[in-house]
Amino acid sequence: MTTALPATQAPATDAHALTGKRRIAFASYVDENYLPGFLTLLRSLALSNPGVCEDFVVLYDDLRPGSIARIRALHPRIVFKRVGDTHYDSYKKGDQDNYLVRKAYFILDVFRIREYDTIITLDTDMVVLGDLGELLRLREGLAAVPQFFYGQHKLNSGLLVIQREYLSDEFCAKVDRCGRTGDYELDKHDQGILNAVLDGDFVRIDPRYNFVKRRLSGDLPVPEDTAILHFTGRHKPWQGGEAGYSQAEDRWREFELSDADFQSAYLASSGGLHHDLVVHFGTPHVRRTGDVEVARKVAAAHIANGDYQDAVDVLSSVRIPLDEAWPHEVLGHALMSVSRYEEAKAQLLLATAAPNRAATAYARLAQMAWVHGDNTESLRHATAGITVDPTHRSSRLWAQRAGAVPSQERGSAEDQLAHVAFYMDRQGNAGDKLLPETVRLAFGPDVTSRRWHSVHAHRLFDEAALERVNARRGLVIGGGGLFIPDTMPNGNSAWQWNVPDELLNRIDVPIAVFAVGFNAFDGQSYRANRFRDSLLQLVERSAFFGLRNHGSIEKVRAMLPSHLHDKVRFQPCPTTVMRQLVAGWQDPVQRENTILINAAYDRAGLRFGHDYGYFLAQMAQAVRDLGKLAEVQCVAHSLDDEKIAFDLRREHGISLPVIPMYDFDNDQIRELYARTKLVIGMRGHAGMIPFGVGTPVISLISHPKMAYFLRDIERPEWGVSVHDRHLAARLVERASDLLADHAKTVADVHGRQQELWKVTEANAADLRVILGS
Repeated sequence: MTTALPATQAPATDAHALTGKRRIAFASYVDENYLPGFLTLLRSLALSNPGVCEDFVVLYDDLRPGSIARIRALHPRIVFKRVGDTHYDSYKKGDQDNYLVRKAYFILDVFRIREYDTIITLDTDMVVLGDLGELLRLREGLAAVPQFFYGQHKLNSGLLVIQREYLSDEFCAKVDRCGRTGDYELDKHDQGILNAVLDGDFVRIDPRYNFVKRRLSGDLPVPEDTAILHFTGRHKPWQGGEAGYSQAEDRWREFELSDADFQSAYLASSGGLHHDLVVHFGTPHVRRTGDVEVARKVAAAHIANGDYQDAVDVLSSVRIPLDEAWPHEVLGHALMSVSRYEEAKAQLLLATAAPNRAATAYARLAQMAWVHGDNTESLRHATAGITVDPTHRSSRLWAQRAGAVPSQERGSAEDQLAHVAFYMDRQGNAGDKLLPETVRLAFGPDVTSRRWHSVHAHRLFDEAALERVNARRGLVIGGGGLFIPDTMPNGNSAWQWNVPDELLNRIDVPIAVFAVGFNAFDGQSYRANRFRDSLLQLVERSAFFGLRNHGSIEKVRAMLPSHLHDKVRFQPCPTTVMRQLVAGWQDPVQRENTILINAAYDRAGLRFGHDYGYFLAQMAQAVRDLGKLAEVQCVAHSLDDEKIAFDLRREHGISLPVIPMYDFDNDQIRELYARTKLVIGMRGHAGMIPFGVGTPVISLISHPKMAYFLRDIERPEWGVSVHDRHLAARLVERASDLLADHAKTVADVHGRQQELWKVTEANAADLRVILGS
């Protein structure tokens, strides 16, 4: 049977729609005459902002295939949009043969783009000389630099920063109406229609972001703080230039490079390079030169993207000298991530010869030995890493894990269920630490080894593990976000359980997948074929396949043949029904007057994009205002979660008490969350655990899974995107509403939980039949 909350509909699973993460793009109108300028613009953008890689929309009507190929060679995320004159045939002052006039009309097509939240337009006669971070962080209005020679009430449309409210049918209608009536000035600066429509109502930005060439008449030098230099006028640098501007044109010619020279220049840039750009420019460079150091950078970028086989391929294509430790270490990392363990070991042993790479190499060797179940070898390698660098955190963690004394099993195999899960270390993520025990509580009160045989998901499932599992009554897999590609990656399944297909198919006891989540972030993808094949076999072999939210159900069903869709059912995370599972549970008679805040920092780029500074400022305001309602404290599920407290103190002068929940045992975790009045959390289990013990929650949504959960309980208003324009105000408003009649809010939480408990009870009846208990 398939069980679901009666009133819950299948959710939209578009990650952007759920997280509210801003989609940003650059845009330009390009034709053959201005192509040399545009190619130079692209080079300057990459060299001046090496860590920025957003979509670049190219509006065009007559580019040749060879020109399109040249553009693609300079940017990995080009989006071509072909446009034509037909929109503007009825405009009153149009001379369609005049480039500037045509560009004025074509650039208005930018306002018809609906795929982005922020678009930054750049003229093709510009070069980027400085950091554009301020433009990328703009979030409101339509921003531009005022015209230098005509006063602050008119904008120069060479650079526009356009937000979502202007990328609308309503604004386009105003533009069209103005164009048809002819109620505008069409000057040589090609911005007449926009100035007529806006009438001075735009956000002014610093002139250094659109510094016009004419300000340098008399061969003046370009000011050091210029971010974008705009070669206005008829004489362009690629057409021979203009007398009196040689210093400005020299800055343009800095970026007039061959593809090979440009690739070399980018790869030699300092600072954080964007992994997509490293791959795009580094791959042809490696192919052409065999450069080992660049191959290492490209491989590391592939690893950052989760493209482990591509990392193996690029480093395998070059000859790595024996004494080049870093490339050997990166190749070893890539090989172990695709489960080519013996080859990885050889590469990592070579890397241990260099003192500056040895600790990392030893830590990876320790990890591999642990994956293969060899704690003695793992501890030996981890200890070697600590000897090289006593401060090396990863080596210390592997030493701790390998040196832990395994618990002795007390039950007989025929009375036990095998349990595949991510068993967290002592100072690991608090939610993941609590989860395996909570899953077991859903099957009965005894969570000890009398009834359970533990199988760590990250250890290689080999013949010995298969024999042990097949000796048990059944196999439970879950819960948690096991369907994620980059936590302990492996080439056997491409998700967290390191199980080869051949061994999965030889499991002959009933398999129950219980409350597992599809955990990919907005902007994160799986190695589709390997994951899909492993998933297909898992679903076919499972007697019960329950996912923890309807969003995960829709994602997984989309990867399966239709005849398996009904096999995928809803099983809420058991942490959400904890009050029903813990024997003798009693709700608190009185709660502390506290609000707990949690923020997560793993994969921060995927969570925040360009908006972390904005998020932090909004949280600072929210903490100040929430402090009028209750004492605000920071609860850290992992060590990294403490960052919000450090950043708030450093950037905004706000001090928060920090609760190190990563040091808590499971009872302490439940007790703390049950005692507080409200939790505002970003981590999934910073929402699900307090909800499960009856505490109201507000989710800081930076990952689709929390939106999935709130939709399942029919309370989407309990979530606010970390990108929300009014984040602080919304948090305070919703917190005030929830706290105003706290008893009523808690009763609502209990009622929502009861619906999830009904689903869990119905599934439990099926599982008793399947597992014979």
